[in-house]
Amino acid sequence: MANSKSLMLFSGRGYPDLAAEVADHLGITVTPEDAYEFANGEIFVRYKESARGSDAFVIQSCGEGINTWVMETLIMIDALKRASAKRISVVLPFYPYARQDKKHRGREPISARLIADLLKTAGAHRLMCVDLHTDQIQGFFDGPVDHLMAAPLLTDYILKQYGADHLTVVSPDSGRVRTAERWADRLGGTPLAFIHKTRDPLKPNQVVANRVVGEVGGRTCIIVDDMIDTGGTIASATRAVVEAGAKQVIVAATHGVLSDPAAERLSNCGLTEVVLTNTLPIPQNHRFPKLTVLSIAPMLARAIHEVFEDGSVTSLFES
Repeated sequence: MANSKSLMLFSGRGYPDLAAEVADHLGITVTPEDAYEFANGEIFVRYKESARGSDAFVIQSCGEGINTWVMETLIMIDALKRASAKRISVVLPFYPYARQDKKHRGREPISARLIADLLKTAGAHRLMCVDLHTDQIQGFFDGPVDHLMAAPLLTDYILKQYGADHLTVVSPDSGRVRTAERWADRLGGTPLAFIHKTRDPLKPNQVVANRVVGEVGGRTCIIVDDMIDTGGTIASATRAVVEAGAKQVIVAATHGVLSDPAAERLSNCGLTEVVLTNTLPIPQNHRFPKLTVLSIAPMLARAIHEVFEDGSVTSLFES
């Protein structure tokens, strides 16, 4: 790769395996560092190689222990800024606090905006994310934002495994219909359905699914979402679709947060398969037989290469 000596990759401790896989696709190595916590929990980071004048890419997956990884990311950025890196791009496959992107009631924070402000203050010049919870988060960061999409990876897998006939794309709620429409287009113009549900704003992660709107009887239904946390929404939607006569139900999502009791819920709700990407680490105790995990690393590597070469990231997703 031209000018490869100035492209440097730095990994947070949130998911070093993903960073190593991205580095492998780029044909480089992750820059070695010392990173640890003092007895009182303070995080320390020091890079073992000079970053002066480099095009630095910091990869961090903010999974379980999210607040630790957010703070570590800010410290890593600050260290690179003080080490005279020429440009600092932060790669957050899963954007932390993305669900807090607006005020639902008075006296609430907009934490997704706060994260963007913190990244900018620390010294980040550019942000790269995969499937933000809402598109408006792109406007929170004062700088270029590369919004990558996992849909091509996921839809290619769905078509290869299940074919294009008798598919219906299902949105688990009315707020995800736009995402479902994009999926339907990629799958060749399949029919759409959605779950009409209610949610108690005072009780997070608790959903009551009501009725299915759309034709699902006798069809292979693809329930799509950006993330699966406790699995309540997906399990409830799956049961509703099965009761409406679906032939089989496949769940596809980008981010596998999989907080307990997600694995148990998804294993026992009647679905055929759950397809996720590895934007977040999924420990063995959160995995289950019906789970398939696809690697996002090749796409991240291509996007990093385009940014480094001043190419077009958008071209990666244009058919």
